[in-house]
Amino acid sequence: MTDFRVWAPDAASVELVTEPGHVTHALVRGDEGWWGPDAGAPALRNVERYGYLVDGEGPFPDPRSRRQPEGVHGLSAPFDPAAYAWSDGDWRGREVLGNVIYELHLGTFTPEGTLDAAIGRLDHLVSLGVAAVELLPVNAFNGTHGWGYDGVLWFAVHEPYGGPQVYQRFVDACHARGLAVIQDVVYNHLGPSGNYLPKFGPYLSGATGVWGDAVNLDGPGSDEVRRYIVDNARHWLVDLHVDGLRLDAVHALRDSRAVHLLEELAAAVDGWQAEAGRPLTLIAESDLNDPRLIRSRARHGYGLDAQWDDDVHHAVHANVTGEATGYYRDFATPEALVKVFERGWFHDGTWSSFRRRHHGRPLDPEIGFERLVAFAQDHDQIGNRAAGDRLAQLVSPELVAAAAALVLLGPFTPMLFMGEEWGATTPWQFFTSHPEPELGRAVAEGRTREFAEHGWDPATVPDPQDPATFERSHLDWSEAEREPHRMLLALYRRLIELRREIPAGMRAVDVAWDAGAGAFSFTRGELRVTALLRPGRIEVPAEHGVAASFGDVAALGEAAQAEASVTLAGPGVVVTRVA
Repeated sequence: MTDFRVWAPDAASVELVTEPGHVTHALVRGDEGWWGPDAGAPALRNVERYGYLVDGEGPFPDPRSRRQPEGVHGLSAPFDPAAYAWSDGDWRGREVLGNVIYELHLGTFTPEGTLDAAIGRLDHLVSLGVAAVELLPVNAFNGTHGWGYDGVLWFAVHEPYGGPQVYQRFVDACHARGLAVIQDVVYNHLGPSGNYLPKFGPYLSGATGVWGDAVNLDGPGSDEVRRYIVDNARHWLVDLHVDGLRLDAVHALRDSRAVHLLEELAAAVDGWQAEAGRPLTLIAESDLNDPRLIRSRARHGYGLDAQWDDDVHHAVHANVTGEATGYYRDFATPEALVKVFERGWFHDGTWSSFRRRHHGRPLDPEIGFERLVAFAQDHDQIGNRAAGDRLAQLVSPELVAAAAALVLLGPFTPMLFMGEEWGATTPWQFFTSHPEPELGRAVAEGRTREFAEHGWDPATVPDPQDPATFERSHLDWSEAEREPHRMLLALYRRLIELRREIPAGMRAVDVAWDAGAGAFSFTRGELRVTALLRPGRIEVPAEHGVAASFGDVAALGEAAQAEASVTLAGPGVVVTRVA
């Protein structure tokens, strides 16, 4: 229930404005800068909209607003998450680590771009065999469409997606199908439009971060800012029944305290997990290659469950596509593939030519590779290319299949990006809908400059503000019904079936690169994966027959004799069973 209390520690006066009637109510200052209705005042009833006047300025939406029907500049609407009639009482969660995660953007996953429409596609994900759905940020941002990383009201669900109650319905529908839900959240910065938090208190530090003013995690007033973040995490995990959070760009969090925000958050989640009786997972996006993130708190780590591993992506992408510019330069040899499969990270204290310094440190020996989330494609690595081109637009279906096998059968927790499973050829580009013309121009111009610095032709960079950029980025579901997409989809389903045969914590062994054949191979459990990444031909022992193949493969049946072999010619992949 909304109690209409608000934190404004430096304000001389705070007033609550309610609709209908535009009634103003003076609030009383309480402990630690919190303001609320006077204890003797009549209860506020039938409030449809509300906001706050801070020292006479405003009204501004509630910093903890759960619903913004008129957008981030409008008044807030009361929303009680406890009013929803959940049907997931028997849901005991699902282990995410070691299983397949499916990353999707609600606005482009379906033609309608809504939570309800996404529910209609959940059976596809079940048949694919994924364990968890990871949603790009859904918190309220200005405009109708965007990636979601410019959110300004972290508790509210973006209204064009359907709002908070429909979000609850989506989570409920996922649980009914055995799917866990991971929500991408952004705690390192706020968007440029609709950010009224500084009107209330010291939410920002004043230091300039990568994407604007940094969040105040360690300065005066930061206790309440940190509580705001921890309470937000609880809102998703407890109030909205989400199973995990993906923490965006934690390397951009500026926190000099002895107890880092991430450690504080992990400790809180451990308590909620015990109360909920189901696993709650914290996954960090970080490019630091620092095991401290996922090291236990008992060993002075932060205690997060997992982190993204960009090094796996870079090694797979560079060796499949042949791209060797920018940050791909260090990963362009097959030896990089061998190293990430054997050691988890490529940069573990080694020289990074892109950064022009040494980078990372070795992963702790006891940390399992299932705590590293790996992918051949994701929203960043596609959307931050000049034209937003997917792997299927760069290489043949055979090489897409090879990349898929490396990720899905490798020792990491695999993640797919929506449409990858059928080799979608629709681009996924960077799109915005800033209503402010000057902000829209600034974003478009900055995007062009950024790509020019990376050597891409600025003329190929689509205008993020052009509605056509957003429309081009929608999935074309009819592709999945046509060849070669249908055959590729069948392979993805088969690879995910095979993955379930392998214990999650099992490392890859016999990792090798055959330079003569142009083949990369490894073994996990009873499966031997051989990916031919260069034009060539190789004989693969098939002691128990072929489990899966894609490309020009002379395949044998399951009853093949121990002395038989499989011939793989040209780019492609073959998975065989071994004794």
